[in-house]
Amino acid sequence: MQISKQSHYFLLTPTHSALTVSAEMFEPEYWQKNNAIVGSKQGRATAWFVKLHDKVVVLKHYYRGGLIGKLLSDQYLFFGLKDTRVYQEFELLEHLKQQDLPVPAPIAARVSARFGVYRGDIITEAVEDAISVCEILQSRALQNIELEKIGQTIAKFHQAGAYHDDLNINNILFSSDGEVFLIDFDKGKILAPATPWQQANIERLQRSFKKEAGKWPTFHFDDNQWQALLQAYRTSV
Repeated sequence: MQISKQSHYFLLTPTHSALTVSAEMFEPEYWQKNNAIVGSKQGRATAWFVKLHDKVVVLKHYYRGGLIGKLLSDQYLFFGLKDTRVYQEFELLEHLKQQDLPVPAPIAARVSARFGVYRGDIITEAVEDAISVCEILQSRALQNIELEKIGQTIAKFHQAGAYHDDLNINNILFSSDGEVFLIDFDKGKILAPATPWQQANIERLQRSFKKEAGKWPTFHFDDNQWQALLQAYRTSV
């Protein structure tokens, strides 16, 4: 569902079509004024956890990465709503949810376009009491069953042709009941299942383990654990 108001485009899933959307609900200040912020997490930008009615949701603003991000920050050229990263991630999350893949359900999004430039925001449901693989490894090693679940879950996404552009251990979460979720599908897409991109995705994940291992004073991961994860993936894909 799409709603246009002045320079704003709003997206809503059918499940949340009754939600009254406004520009201010995509601003952290709005939630601060209403004492509705219940947490935050730092990545490229801050993800805000806020209380919307009876559930906790995540508000994320879109920022560019890399060198161009230092110049343009959160600005993107606007060629139409469907060409925006916001719209594409929103639609992809809806599709993945319909396929019963473990992703946060999308709720609403905003694209603000003016003078050929847009900025964007998205609101998704939060994974309950989630902890990232990176956070876990800073305090303990993953159990074999956890390694298997990660490998099996990634295999499910790959079987469905779901390409994650930034598959790393900060974007793999365990929920409070031990289920694995993938988050942050910005620049993700649906592709025909094929070994080359799937293998590149797995190699990116492996580099993520190595990168994070070099950042933290304590990090409980070794090659044996990687092989266990990889074996679970290969037997499931």
